[in-house]
Amino acid sequence: MTRRERLVDVLIVGAGPAGLAAAAGLAAAGVPRVEVLERDQEPGGIPRHCAHGGFGTRASGDLTGPAYALRRAAEARTAGATLRTGITVTGWAGPRTLDATGPGGLERITARAVVLATGARERPRAARLVPGTRPAGVYTTGELQQSVHLHHQPIGTRAVVVGDEPVGLAAADTLRTAGVRLVARVTEHPPRPFAAVRPSGGAPLLTRTTVTALTGRPRLTGVRVRHADGRTATLACDTVVFTADWIPEHELARRGGLPMDPGTRGPAHDPAYRTGQPGVFAVGNLLHGGESAATAAREGRAVTGAVLAHLDTRSWPTGGAPLAVAAPLEWAAPNLIGPGGRRLLLRTGRRLAAPLLVVSQDGALLHRGRLARSVAPGRSFSLSAHWLRRVDPQGGTVHLRIA
Repeated sequence: MTRRERLVDVLIVGAGPAGLAAAAGLAAAGVPRVEVLERDQEPGGIPRHCAHGGFGTRASGDLTGPAYALRRAAEARTAGATLRTGITVTGWAGPRTLDATGPGGLERITARAVVLATGARERPRAARLVPGTRPAGVYTTGELQQSVHLHHQPIGTRAVVVGDEPVGLAAADTLRTAGVRLVARVTEHPPRPFAAVRPSGGAPLLTRTTVTALTGRPRLTGVRVRHADGRTATLACDTVVFTADWIPEHELARRGGLPMDPGTRGPAHDPAYRTGQPGVFAVGNLLHGGESAATAAREGRAVTGAVLAHLDTRSWPTGGAPLAVAAPLEWAAPNLIGPGGRRLLLRTGRRLAAPLLVVSQDGALLHRGRLARSVAPGRSFSLSAHWLRRVDPQGGTVHLRIA
């Protein structure tokens, strides 16, 4: 089959909040050929499946997810970007050349700059290594929202939600919309201060509780759990939703040989969203799965300046020191030290009460400061990056820890 070859200025892979914001910003800045490729049939990313409110900006007001997705796509098109849906990027043919396939056949697209905005997904039951039978009635939040809001499929009658991050509450709301009774929410984490032990609808939040198995065939009949004190129980239900436990959609980045960060499991990147491959940028939840649409869109807007500078000068700073975190911190983003940057996003594996953060390089103290608040697992927090100017770009790894 003949492969059509084309040239563009900026090729963006992924039409979620980050990709659409980058497209709108670059096209509005005068880049003539900005093209976005999206494998789904509609642009917008995860918000398309989220019928609840909480999206939008101060200017737009509160929007549902689908309305937010439509607005972001319209902004990109109005600015002059080309949005192409139903297109799957299959691999790399060069440093900034991507192969893709869609209704029009095979094509090879070479760009002056590539922006990867492929997002993240929740780990399914199999990836979480939950044993037991393999019945119907097992979902991730995304699968549940698509089934309810896009396909209007029947779900079940009684459900358990696994996870206590905000997305778990969104899953509970979706279940109630579908007329499903929420039996319980289950989390391995300890109770959060001031958190309600019973969410709306009266279902309990079981903390310090682990899912040990699923039962039932062909339909789910129960979720077996173990409490921290060793007690076990089976929660009778016909539906279970596994939430959060995000992993970046990093397959394309890996195929391109981009260096990956072991903490985020996304591409290693500097404060300007530059990856280890010259001319290739990465933004949004590809870098740190599980952030909000607003955070992803903010990064899409922020990458505009760095992409414009690269198009203008073809420069690509190299040799920045890597940034490593120590447990209980799980990751930091960005994770390479480079020019620019005003803050870092951090994630912890357990609750920290007003933690004291220490940053050092080759034995030299770069920063020592205490956060004014507590931070919870599964929720990112930020650290001012004013100390970046004191990093020796030719020095060793920068270490960030809790004192």
